[in-house]
Amino acid sequence: MGAIPKPPKGHFNILYFASANSFTSKEFDTLPAPLPLRKLFDILEDKYSGIKDKILNSCLVTVNLNYVDVPEPNDETSQAVIEEGDEVAIIPPVSSG
Repeated sequence: MGAIPKPPKGHFNILYFASANSFTSKEFDTLPAPLPLRKLFDILEDKYSGIKDKILNSCLVTVNLNYVDVPEPNDETSQAVIEEGDEVAIIPPVSSG
């Protein structure tokens, strides 16, 4: 993965690793901020049809290098928000041999 540019004002970066990179054909995206964490997977599904079932449901997610649990989209109790300038990473499981 090359150098990732700083996101534009009002946005955050999302990095795609392993199979997420292959699925999106991108190393990274920028998305508008703020974004409730519980809406992240639905936003990505709208952008990349099928990614939720094939990648996201079994991946790990970090925000600013901290692992987070992504709440269900209908979980109104979750207050976690991805803010402007944050870095989110989608990390699918990898196999080792």
